[in-house]
Amino acid sequence: MTVPKLLENKTALVLGVANKRSIAWAIANRFHEAGARLAITYQDERLRDKVEPLVEGISDCLLIQCDLTKPEEIEETFAKIDSEFDGLDILVHSVAFALKDELEGRFSDTSPEGFQVAHNVSSYTLTSTARAARPLMEKKGGGSILAMTYYGSTRVIPHYNVMGVAKASLEASIRYLASDFGEFNIRVNGLSPGPLNTLAARGITGFPKMLKYVAEHSPLRKNTELDEVADTAMFMASDLARGITGEIIHIDGGYHIVGM
Repeated sequence: MTVPKLLENKTALVLGVANKRSIAWAIANRFHEAGARLAITYQDERLRDKVEPLVEGISDCLLIQCDLTKPEEIEETFAKIDSEFDGLDILVHSVAFALKDELEGRFSDTSPEGFQVAHNVSSYTLTSTARAARPLMEKKGGGSILAMTYYGSTRVIPHYNVMGVAKASLEASIRYLASDFGEFNIRVNGLSPGPLNTLAARGITGFPKMLKYVAEHSPLRKNTELDEVADTAMFMASDLARGITGEIIHIDGGYHIVGM
């Protein structure tokens, strides 16, 4: 498939690239093919070795270490982007984390620490990075912010537990940010893919069973593919989606509409 240059002359920051199978990398790669100039963050030196080889074929990609739970690193990151790009058009938030023990047993057994960690990393970091991105997007006359969410925000998914509650918080944040930023021509939306066979998803107990069930019961009778998510992100980040904000776009073969 020939990728249209929908993002030519735009600059994009993608948060959450961890490896070649991550949703964030699929989106970053598609943005590059669509003509965007890229900045990519990695959390720490441990992940640098996995991310650096991915961007070797992308000329002038800005690679930045940034732990999103540290305000000073967020500030430094956006200062570097402003210096390099003189503004920003697109921000992609593909960041989520919960303590492993919280994804077992009952949600009601969630610890205070587990609740705080999941919400801080998976939800609040959207607000903190969107706030930092706003002045850079104002320079460009507007922008598009995208965050990755999941069906477990509105329906009970076995073993998703506190992450589902954190995703519900994320989706509420998307709506409030869309309201806050609309006057600056900055759109804020969420993408909600079906279950994807990423390294992170494999940590959820029973994940293979989940993939099989969704493929059998979704209207399109298939699982979601990374390229489908990347293509939707490309559209939502482009001017073709200029009238859409505050929405959760499902990319799940229609699974979210099925009752039985």
